[in-house]
Amino acid sequence: MKKVIGLIKANVFLMMVIMTYIILTGINPQMGLQGIKNSGYYIKEMLMIMPVIFVLTALLDTWIPKETIMKYLGKEAKVKGTFLAFLLGSISAGPIYAAFPFCVMLYQKGASIKNIVIILSSWAVVKIPMLLNEAKFLGVKFMIIRWTLTVLSILIFAWITQKIIKDTDLSQVEEMKKGLFINKEACMGCTVCSKKYPAQFAMEGKKATVIESQELDHSILQSVINACPVKAIHYNE
Repeated sequence: MKKVIGLIKANVFLMMVIMTYIILTGINPQMGLQGIKNSGYYIKEMLMIMPVIFVLTALLDTWIPKETIMKYLGKEAKVKGTFLAFLLGSISAGPIYAAFPFCVMLYQKGASIKNIVIILSSWAVVKIPMLLNEAKFLGVKFMIIRWTLTVLSILIFAWITQKIIKDTDLSQVEEMKKGLFINKEACMGCTVCSKKYPAQFAMEGKKATVIESQELDHSILQSVINACPVKAIHYNE
């Protein structure tokens, strides 16, 4: 019974969504079934896209040094950082949820909160392919005015967000802890760590957990840290 209660507590939002679908289907079966069908489509799309995104993010994390990210997207990057953030978001491909693992990696490597907001916002609303279609169907003038106002809005919201949200408000500040630990909020339950290093990692429900041990095999541990697709495993001496 405790396990069931714990499972429900760990998946409150999912349970709320399921209950909403049940109630909606009871009130309006056609609308409820259409909602379930749409959700199934997006889940299928995510299962196809996200593994590729995780692999690409891991590769970029390996190839691009932290110093480079801090130089071009960090707090001191200023105008060049803003321009690059807009460029990265505008030339991106795929749905907006594909940007989250990528932005987590950038943030962990020193990108500022302002530039993360710009990347996410431009990824969502100012993609170059979308602008071309907008100009084709709604006209160039409409596209230019809408794009200009959108960019100004993104800059304003990015500035406000950076003033309100601090580094300590984000889950990634757990990296400052000492020892070996897992960022539970970032963990996606892929089981990579428990399979590669079962003596040190195990699965609790859908999240990985650290097994307390006296000695660490640092070579294996580093390979596990590098293999984690969302960079949720941290070790600080």
